[in-house]
Amino acid sequence: MSTQNHEKIILHPGDFCFTENPVHIHTLLGSCISITLWHPVSHIGGMCHFTLPKYMGKRLPNTKLDGRYAEDVMQMFKQEVAKRHTDITEYEAKIFGGGNMMRDSGENIDDTVGTRNAAAAMQLLMAEGVNILVAAVGEFGHRRLVFDVEKGEVWVRHIQKEADTNIKNSVA
Repeated sequence: MSTQNHEKIILHPGDFCFTENPVHIHTLLGSCISITLWHPVSHIGGMCHFTLPKYMGKRLPNTKLDGRYAEDVMQMFKQEVAKRHTDITEYEAKIFGGGNMMRDSGENIDDTVGTRNAAAAMQLLMAEGVNILVAAVGEFGHRRLVFDVEKGEVWVRHIQKEADTNIKNSVA
């Protein structure tokens, strides 16, 4: 993945970026999830970094959307897609993260924050009719991502929690 002439944008938990510019969007994930959404004809798209499936408290009317929650992120994507006069079903999605960061906790692997986040991402995208090309989720450790909005490619570096010798690099 070439980095020439590409602005670098770094997403932290709760951040969201959607653009038509040829940028590289970077993030680091543990149990959080990043969804990339890319339009293969228009070469536009975005990425989020959410921390939880949904807000658990009571919301006040007219509360601003919050990028920390999957349900809000889906609404943010839909707003950006509508601004560009495209349909969300024209986009391709890739889902990353949802890692189990507590290998030795004895926690049920099917009930971790990461597992719930990954399930929420898949359910929300499927409900909107978005084609999911990749779901690199779960396992132990964290992932570094770089999303090339111009090409729709995502570079992933998965680092297992207990040893740096377990590094997997791939392009999705």
